[in-house]
Amino acid sequence: MGIFRMPSLGADMEAGVLVEWLKQPGDTVARGDIVAVVETQKGAIEVETFEAGVIERLLVTPGTTVPVGTPLALLAGAGETVVLPIPEPQPSVSPPPPMRAPVPLPSPPVTSPPVTMATAHPPASPAARRLAAERGIALTAIAGSGPGGAVLLADVERAAATPSAASPARGLDLAQMRRAIAAAMARSNQEIPHYYLSTTVALAKANAWLTERNTGRPPEQRLLLAALQLKAVALALRRLPEFNGSCIDGMFRPAEGIHIGTAVAIRGGGLVAPAIHHADRLTVDEVMARLRDLVARARSGRLRSSELADPTITVTSLGDRGVEGVFGVIYPPQVAIVGFGKPVERPWVVDGQVVPCPVMTATLAADHRVSDGHRGALLLAEIDRLLQEPGSL
Repeated sequence: MGIFRMPSLGADMEAGVLVEWLKQPGDTVARGDIVAVVETQKGAIEVETFEAGVIERLLVTPGTTVPVGTPLALLAGAGETVVLPIPEPQPSVSPPPPMRAPVPLPSPPVTSPPVTMATAHPPASPAARRLAAERGIALTAIAGSGPGGAVLLADVERAAATPSAASPARGLDLAQMRRAIAAAMARSNQEIPHYYLSTTVALAKANAWLTERNTGRPPEQRLLLAALQLKAVALALRRLPEFNGSCIDGMFRPAEGIHIGTAVAIRGGGLVAPAIHHADRLTVDEVMARLRDLVARARSGRLRSSELADPTITVTSLGDRGVEGVFGVIYPPQVAIVGFGKPVERPWVVDGQVVPCPVMTATLAADHRVSDGHRGALLLAEIDRLLQEPGSL
């Protein structure tokens, strides 16, 4: 018998609201199937199962706020017989002797109910969330007709017909997201002994390679420098695996795969860093396609649980915001974060001649419990070397 639990979708998550079940008792599921939608500070997340089987019983009703690790459903594995609960007939027995009525306890003082994720961040189906975001309608302004008050697509369609319902608010509670990010970063600064390194990377070869590859391609299929950056980091981690993993209770645990969390800014504020799984095994074109897909879904609140729970390192870039260097804060329990700044033109020595050259600043923040400056310098040097050989990526 397997147990499907509320997953942890990051160090900043303590609980989530079960919005809806996408599978029912008796349904067969495979590893990676989406079985439920959970509301967190990062939006509505499609939660996958990590084992195959048949759903035997759902343990939590939609609209419930559930702490991380709480069982949500029972799954029967291969070879097990699924027996759905059937009410047992009540035996005919003599009624029990009457019991003394308990002494009534004094009523507790009436207080205002605490604000929970369910009230501050109303549950909604992914379709409802997408339409609300497209129409600029705040979910908090809609009365949900689904289980536990969840907002359904029909509710949003009705609200869209009312002009007063429109507002610039998004489906995400950005204030709550910022509080969660701040808590995770405060924990990181308190628990992780950071060290920082930076280097300057010449981009002439990378830019020339991108220009050649993008010739004749439509805009939606063109490669960006970000794809080369992500692939270079992924390949560098093969040579220096101590930067790819997690540190839990002071012990480093190397990751089995290279899953790069890509920092995505959400319009209006907030940040998520979903994973590109096995980035070292992908071609540059595949990395670019995954990146475009992640950015689009992150900004519409349609990420999967594995994309938020699996990153083994984070890469952040503020180059498109005009920042020349970014020194990130490590997202626990990860042990490193790589940053890339804005490409700028600088004097550069090539074959003994000073020439103008596009360059960018690459940075590393790493956990001193796991690595040191020497190893960190080797990681940045390897990233630099790979970017000088874009054809090898």
